Amino acid sequence: MAKGVSQVQWFLAPYCIGMKLRSLRTEKKLTLARLSAETGLSTALLSKLETDRMTPTLATLATICKVYGVGLGHFFSEAKEHSLSVTRRVSNQGRGRSTDSGNRIPLNPGVPGRRMDAWLVDLAPGTVAPEPQISEQGALLVYVLDGRLHLDVGGMRENLETGDCLYLESDLPLAWGASGKQRCRVLTVTPNRQVVSGESNPAAPSPSPAGDSDLAEAEPF
Repeated sequence: MAKGVSQVQWFLAPYCIGMKLRSLRTEKKLTLARLSAETGLSTALLSKLETDRMTPTLATLATICKVYGVGLGHFFSEAKEHSLSVTRRVSNQGRGRSTDSGNRIPLNPGVPGRRMDAWLVDLAPGTVAPEPQISEQGALLVYVLDGRLHLDVGGMRENLETGDCLYLESDLPLAWGASGKQRCRVLTVTPNRQVVSGESNPAAPSPSPAGDSDLAEAEPF
């Protein structure tokens, strides 16, 4: 438990009550002043509740629920699914699959049942590769982090600059490469093939020794 956090705050933290209150107000397009007039609660109190600086009583929450037209269950429903993994930058150095055309670093390795595969790809200048490997679902997102990228799709070429993003759904042959004389770094995201096809994921590899893991341990919120 974090220092200075009460037992009640620690217990309620996963329910994200403040965030839900703020989201509801934004959806209703209400100002704090208007919500204050509707509920009879001060703007200072409402602001503290939305920023989790104060824990609401059930009576206070019920008063706000009436304005938004939701029940208390909106704030206390249990999450059906929650998964968090972090790939640390230092763990990426020297990892991944290297080829003559560049280097591919997995950003979410070892996560069982993941719905997406994300890669950091470093493309060598002046090369063309039959990449990226698009899934059977035929979906691909590419974001150019640095350099220039050309993507050939079915005989047509798209040129992307730093900061450009491309989303593609296609079953045509693909090839790409770094344009010019500089390397190109891109982020790619595709649906996980095994999840899309309904296959079960292979068992996740055994955790690496402490200090040499691609995935950081999830911290409690």
